[in-house]
Amino acid sequence: MNIIILGPQGCGKGTQARLLAEKLGLYYHEMGAFLRDLAKKNKIVADYINNGILVPDDIFFQAMKEILQEKTSSGQGMILDGFPRTVRQYEMLQNLFDEIGNKINKVILLNISDKEVVRRLSARRTCVSCGAVYNLATSPKPVTAEKCDKCGGKLIQRDDDYPETIAKRLSEYKENTLPVIDLARKQGILLEIDGEKSIEDIQTELLSWIN
Repeated sequence: MNIIILGPQGCGKGTQARLLAEKLGLYYHEMGAFLRDLAKKNKIVADYINNGILVPDDIFFQAMKEILQEKTSSGQGMILDGFPRTVRQYEMLQNLFDEIGNKINKVILLNISDKEVVRRLSARRTCVSCGAVYNLATSPKPVTAEKCDKCGGKLIQRDDDYPETIAKRLSEYKENTLPVIDLARKQGILLEIDGEKSIEDIQTELLSWIN
């Protein structure tokens, strides 16, 4: 089974994707972490991310392709967190799966309001040492707003988590990713979930639908 989970920034798709991957035995691929790792090696990618602009498809899809081919050839299903973000990416992914005799089974959409996106992301903090992510407004919360619970490293607010950049990212999401959601809806594989429910309620609803 291959699942895509989408939604605006801060909707909780990472949390839900990790839970599903663990319970269903799927390979979990988180696009945000993948792009941040890529940005460390590629200044152009870093500039796109820091300015809240989507990275062009051709820049990162080749790197993605190797990972997808490896996992699907081994027979392991996967859950893709935050990818594909554009119709072109979606079509590229479908073409890749077609080449290896696979397919996209489910597309999950977690919906939250723009106001909630800003509230959640403005409260997000990241550890500079181990990369752990916390949220001062939701869960998980650090014991203090200054130090990481896991390694004691300093917690910072990333450049792409300030309100001005969040607004740009939301605009990009609506322009580029909503057409992907419409396409999945037409294909009959879309599940829309209220992302403002509790983590437990969302997970129960997802597992019930998938099963």
